[in-house]
Amino acid sequence: MRFDLPEKKKLVHQMTMPIRWGDMDAMGHVNNTLYFRYLEVIRIEWMRSVGCNMSPDGEGPVIINAFCTFHKQLEYPGEVLAKYYVSDPGRSTFESWCTLERTDTPGVVHSSGGATTVWVDFPKQKSVPMPEWFRALLE
Repeated sequence: MRFDLPEKKKLVHQMTMPIRWGDMDAMGHVNNTLYFRYLEVIRIEWMRSVGCNMSPDGEGPVIINAFCTFHKQLEYPGEVLAKYYVSDPGRSTFESWCTLERTDTPGVVHSSGGATTVWVDFPKQKSVPMPEWFRALLE
């Protein structure tokens, strides 16, 4: 199945993850809740790789909306190739997108998803402008 990302997207990270036996459900394919875990893993790995280390007494990104579309089943055994994209940076928000493929069938998108993220001051629980160093990574 073909999946088109927004025109202004920027690929910022990719990684592989094993499909674990325990990821499967009774139907013999990866349980739908695990796709969100895969999306979380690549998002956090990218954040860590760029020095975005969150602390409850500081500022950082918070997801306010997440989605996932299931195009084709993932099954054990195998590895997932996750590709992480960003787009549309605003004052305090940006969009992220992710595709999940199998490493043995590159280019075949099994799942696509993403999130709207807001930069917040954690103690105040309020959105604030994202720092310029982080905005530069998105543009």
